[in-house]
Parts: sequence; C-alpha cells; structure tokens
Amino acid sequence: MKKLLTLLLLTSSFYGFAQNGWINLFNGKDLKDWNIKIAQHSYQENFGNTFYVKDGLLKVKYDEYASFDKQYGHIFYKKPFSSYLLRIEYRFVGEQAKGGEGWALRNSGAMLHCQDPATMLKDQDFPISIEGQLLGGNGKDERPTGNVCTPGTTIEIKENLFTPHCLNSSSKTYHGEQWVTAEFLVLGDSVIKHIINGDTVLTYTHPKIGGGNVSNFDPKIKEDGKRLTSGYIALQSESHPIEFRVVKLFDLQPYVGDKKRLGKVLERLRKQ
Repeated sequence: MKKLLTLLLLTSSFYGFAQNGWINLFNGKDLKDWNIKIAQHSYQENFGNTFYVKDGLLKVKYDEYASFDKQYGHIFYKKPFSSYLLRIEYRFVGEQAKGGEGWALRNSGAMLHCQDPATMLKDQDFPISIEGQLLGGNGKDERPTGNVCTPGTTIEIKENLFTPHCLNSSSKTYHGEQWVTAEFLVLGDSVIKHIINGDTVLTYTHPKIGGGNVSNFDPKIKEDGKRLTSGYIALQSESHPIEFRVVKLFDLQPYVGDKKRLGKVLERLRKQ
C-alpha cells in the first residue's frame, strides 16, 4: 500500500506539472473568451460571421463577404500575458476571398503583445503588435512560415534595430492543407523565439512601439519607444480561410525571476 501511495503521489506530481500553467485559450466549443475587431466595423462586431467554431475548430471564413475590401480582422484572447509559450496548430483551407490582396494569399498570423482591442479605432487595419506571420505554400515556390512582421512596432536582430516590415524565418515551406504547429516563446521584452514543428526558426529581442505599417490608429495609443513587455494575443483574418485546432499557452511568468527554474521548465516543455 505504501508503495502504491508513493507511486500515485509521483504520478500526480508529474501530471500536475504537465497541466500547471497551460491554458487552453480556445476551448473547442465557442468563442466566449475572445473579443473581435474587424477593420471598418465596430469593436465586437463579428462581421460576416468571420470567426466561428465548428467541429471543434476555430474557423476563419468569408462566405458572407461581397468583397474582402481590406476588412482585416483579429480575434483577441480576453486577457494579456507577458512571458509564455504559445502553441498553435493551424492549416490553410479553400480559396482566398474575392478582393483579397495578392500578398495575403494563404497568409495569417498570431499577433503578440497586442494593444488592447478596445482601444482600436473603427478603421484601424492592424493592432499595434508583433506578428508571428503564418504562411502557406502556393504549391510551387519557397514560402517559409513563422516569419515576423511589425505593425506599429520595432524589434532588434542581433542587437541591431530592424527597420523593414517583415523578416523571413528559416522554416521550410508547407504546401496544401496540412496541419502545422507554430510555437512562440515570449519572455517579456527580452527575447521572442518562433518555433515551427519543433525547430527554432527565428529569434529577436527588445520589441517596442514604433515604426509604421499600421493605419488609422489613435495617436495616444502609439507611444513610440515604449517597451512591449506584455500585451494581448490575437489570431488574424487577412482574406484566406484558415482553421485552428489548438490554441494554448503555458504561462511562464512565475518562473522568469529564476533562470534555473525557467530553464528546467522550458526543457520539459521542449520534450512534451
């Protein structure tokens, strides 16, 4: 009996660690924990039923759009985070919406350190944020995923300020409608890593508010030079249908003050 109790305690301890800190941002049933902002529409208006849940998937579609017409949309988790590992499983499906931009073919994103969506103006195109860009292959060309784009923000690459809007990762190209796992390791404003199917494909540091590539924003919100130490997480609608079956997050904030503990947690997460 004593051995059995010991085994149960050990098993319970391991299970508790594996679950502790993980938050299923998408519950597979509904969007009650999410807030929506679509350009040209009011906050919380899910124009055209762009974002919806079916068969356990969070889907983004445009069946009710006459034309996409730059109505870029984002769906935000209800609370902000600072340090975390975000894990997403996604796939592109179907055809791009009529009126979508050529560059938006099989294009979406996970927006990190976003401004509060309630502060976005009606015609604002993108939230001030760091974009973990998700791209699907077009069937013939090299098109890496897990890139970074900077709407209203700046980052540093190897201690140097990066001024172009987007930077490609070193990932392979994923054609067709296959599922891809994208992870984003975010440690406040110290470092952000993009990980695709287990491979680290991009690393950058010191995200701040600044730069261009965002329109029709409230100038009081765009405080250029302000460090981005936390923010909301959003998924993007850019004119190509996409589906998400996993959106979950491991909260690393309790460990950031102890590098040794943080290292151990990250090593265990890497093996999961």
